[in-house]
Amino acid sequence: MNDSDWLNPPSVAVDAAVTRALEEDLLPLGDLTSTLLPASAAEPGSGEARFVAREVGRIAGTACVGATFAQIDDRIELQWSISEGAAVEPGELLATVRGPMRGILTGERTALNFLGHLSGVATLTSKYVAAASAAGSAGIWDTRKTIPGLRSLAKAAVRAGGGRNHRGNLSDWMLIKDNHLGSTGITAAVELARDRWPARTVHVECDTFDQCVEAVNAGADAVLLDNMTTAEVTCCVEAAAAIQGDLRRRTLLEVSGGVTLETVAGYSATGVDQISVGAITNSAPVLDIGLDLG
Repeated sequence: MNDSDWLNPPSVAVDAAVTRALEEDLLPLGDLTSTLLPASAAEPGSGEARFVAREVGRIAGTACVGATFAQIDDRIELQWSISEGAAVEPGELLATVRGPMRGILTGERTALNFLGHLSGVATLTSKYVAAASAAGSAGIWDTRKTIPGLRSLAKAAVRAGGGRNHRGNLSDWMLIKDNHLGSTGITAAVELARDRWPARTVHVECDTFDQCVEAVNAGADAVLLDNMTTAEVTCCVEAAAAIQGDLRRRTLLEVSGGVTLETVAGYSATGVDQISVGAITNSAPVLDIGLDLG
């Protein structure tokens, strides 16, 4: 396995997403405009184009680009000059694509859509990672706030940007929130979770200092400190350390709720383990990438 392989989404997720995208673009009659090109444009050596970065960023989505052209015409060849997760500068060559011009033009927009969107996620993630690392040791987590049907791709892009993945779906582990508790307390909820789903991670959302202390004492694997100030988070971190002392594996502490690029450093400095940011997947601007022909 290459060092960058773990940054890519599962191939089945890539193929399925690309298939849906191409169906959206090509059904029911195909690429009508490309049929206007001369017959020679369908020959293997008729086309060449280059993917070029237009701005500073981090690259993600290379597997989707490859799958796009492979599904359109397996005679199209793609040669990457960079790897998944690479930092790039304006004007930098990302990849060269060669093959039938008709196929290249048909796949151009789909390939750029995936590459631009996922590279945008990776780029914004890298900015949060850099800001957090400058002030502390907290990692950057994503959330489930992703475009429906593209979660595996978006979470891979987060990894390409230097972030890490929170749970992928509702079956991964339990995140017990206020809405789940009802009249049940945190301690009872943790005990019930341990009984019904042994060996699964038990994660508890806490809005107050007292809730955090109860969750830690109850043996929660992780505590989400929701919408707290940095001062409140610091108190929770200190309390958790006092309760658990020198335990080899302590409760993981996560900050979540409205964290921005301006505030992430302050939260990282509190000593929390992870900071989850929905914006990196639901609000990332597209990275400007072009496909230059010739």
